[in-house]
Amino acid sequence: MATTRVHDQLPLEGMPRRLYSCTPSRLNTWLDCRRRYRFTYLDRPQPPKGPAWAHNSVGASVHNALAGWWREPYERRTPLTAAILLTNGWITEGFRDREQSAHWLGRARDLVSGYVATLDPSDDPVGVERTVATRTKVIAVSGRIDRLDRRGEELVVVDYKTGRRPLTQDDARSSLALAIYAVAASRMMRTPCHQVELHHLPTGEVIEWRHTDESLARHLGRAEEIADEAAAADERYRDRIPAKSTRGAPAGAAAAPAVPPELDEHFAPSPGPLCSWCDFRRHCPEGLAAAPDRTPWDGLAD
Repeated sequence: MATTRVHDQLPLEGMPRRLYSCTPSRLNTWLDCRRRYRFTYLDRPQPPKGPAWAHNSVGASVHNALAGWWREPYERRTPLTAAILLTNGWITEGFRDREQSAHWLGRARDLVSGYVATLDPSDDPVGVERTVATRTKVIAVSGRIDRLDRRGEELVVVDYKTGRRPLTQDDARSSLALAIYAVAASRMMRTPCHQVELHHLPTGEVIEWRHTDESLARHLGRAEEIADEAAAADERYRDRIPAKSTRGAPAGAAAAPAVPPELDEHFAPSPGPLCSWCDFRRHCPEGLAAAPDRTPWDGLAD
């Protein structure tokens, strides 16, 4: 007679459901590639990543400088201060050589100094690098907002972008992360928040989208659907591959756990052009075959 495992049974009526704890990044990783999700969030020890990407170093340096600029006293919020903060916090990983790093340092200084010249230094944000969180009956989700403004009686979510790809209004409208941030900020601060903005520093464009209560609810419902799928896969993984303690082991000494073929089906890869940019590319035969190798500086604009 077949037996039913406890976790496969329906929850008892009235029993509280365990919330799926996540970030928008975790949810989007599940959507993008389930194997990368497994490598990132489940496999312990985590498979070694590839080298750092230069475009990520540029983005992180710019974000850090802009956050630091708002933390400066009002009288120091100048373009020169932004350039100094960028220079002092410059991240050098991923560049081909010192010459390339120095070239991009100069370009990034121009980006941040030009951008802050468009801002009112007296208009203090509600939050900078502000962590927000909210819960539903399914998820406990949290994330960090680049900047949270107050415009009149409402809050506005601002996200900095430094990539070379031009942005469209659809990027702001369809962003699961921005919608979740708006919901979480509104609930935490008891203030309406419907507008989200992408500030694209390379072009100076501000891409705006104003959500309705209904569109925010749809995004939150979508997040719950993704979480349901990921949580079920997480449970299957934990059942087949119990956690092992690596305390005291040298860094990198332990190998990633072997995943049974039947379990790997739940974490199938999504091979395509983006595989060139995956941090775990060398651990994925399908990804290696799907797209060419990239150097760590290939993501930089021309």
